[in-house]
Amino acid sequence: MKMWSGRFRQPLDPEFERWQRSFDFDRRLLKHELAASSAHARALKGVALLSSDELITILQGLDKIGELASESAEFLNDSEAEDVHHFVEKQLVALVGETGYKLHSGRSRNEQIATDLRLYVRAAIDQHCSDLSDLARAFVAQAESAGAATMPAYTHLQRAEPILVAHWLLAYVEMLLRDADRLADCRERVNVSPLGSGAVAGATLPLDRHAMASDLGFDAPTANSIDATSDRDFALEYVNALSLLALHLSRWAEEMILFSSQEFGFIQLPEAFSTGSSAMPQKKNPDLLELTRGKAARVVGKATVLVVAMKGVTLAYNKDLQETQLPIFEAAETIVALLPLVTAFMREVKLDFETMQQAADSGFMNAWAAATYLAQRGVPFRLAHEHIGKAVQLCFELGCELKDLSLEQLRSIDPAFDQDFYQCLNLDSVLAIHDVPGGTAPARVRQAIAAAKQRIESLLEAAHAHA
Repeated sequence: MKMWSGRFRQPLDPEFERWQRSFDFDRRLLKHELAASSAHARALKGVALLSSDELITILQGLDKIGELASESAEFLNDSEAEDVHHFVEKQLVALVGETGYKLHSGRSRNEQIATDLRLYVRAAIDQHCSDLSDLARAFVAQAESAGAATMPAYTHLQRAEPILVAHWLLAYVEMLLRDADRLADCRERVNVSPLGSGAVAGATLPLDRHAMASDLGFDAPTANSIDATSDRDFALEYVNALSLLALHLSRWAEEMILFSSQEFGFIQLPEAFSTGSSAMPQKKNPDLLELTRGKAARVVGKATVLVVAMKGVTLAYNKDLQETQLPIFEAAETIVALLPLVTAFMREVKLDFETMQQAADSGFMNAWAAATYLAQRGVPFRLAHEHIGKAVQLCFELGCELKDLSLEQLRSIDPAFDQDFYQCLNLDSVLAIHDVPGGTAPARVRQAIAAAKQRIESLLEAAHAHA
């Protein structure tokens, strides 16, 4: 029996009925539907719509549905259920009889789906934050292992300045921790309960909305029944946060692909996350990295789908909102599958510190340090910049590095040069002058590693508190 069939004399067109069903994908919400239904049942007992015995019967029936679903996937193969709400009612009535029909007193599927989605997104955010902490720790572990190893930093994909390898790795930690912060911030707006909002105007029974919200771990009930049943801002915000996370993972993947090429040779791909070529026996292809880059497009696409789906929807609930579910599920599942794999990759990847060091120790990446040398001796920086540019041009003509120019050649460009200039060009000196918070000076990077560890621990503690 349909949940709305009393009004109709004719059955639905069979093709339309199959086409408009959502149970094939909203079955993902079953455990959340069962939890929300249990909270509603307890609220019904509070307004004397259910007796104590009826409440126990319904709660036991809901628990049994959860058990059956966990024991057999076949249990969820229901060709008649219109959606997860209809499925639970059908199964509950089959288990406990007509008492099961009482559960829908004072509520609407409009508030049910809004509640279930919030519970789903909240649980997904908690999972993502835990996974992000694991990934951030993998980056920090690599940074600690790198020690004093150096590499080039790039701007415009051209070698710019030498940096510590650890400094490069910590840049990704910053991205990941921002992603976690965004998700945690989103969780605060997710964590309100639509239960008791009814179809649009509020429940028709004096249900204790605060008790239902508390029962499900929500911070509070929603403030407006119209908004509560039609709001999907939390979903857009969530999937947009995931799209930024996916973008960061894609940037990481792109850089690792470049750095694993023979042209760079900075990293060695883990064989456990690479494949070969069916034609070229020598190949080791960065499949995990390339798929990470590709999966980012999928997540960004889901964010776009949600925005377009919502842009013309009037208040309150409209069937269009059914189309917002799959983008949420697919974006969440993409990230849930991806983060542990990226973490495992980062734990196994080998960095070629020798090759990185060689690249960092040539190519005039000490030029800014050289200009700083002149600036510290009173030469206006703009002139110092020009004079070092002339020195670099002379090096190009002679086929040498700055350190190979004689003091006489240097003084022909600017008399401020002295013998101590050569000391400022070595790698340790170049790194050391970046001695500011956030800079690549070794002492600053050690501080940054310690700070990153503390922030990751705070993230873990918050994730555990929500578990």
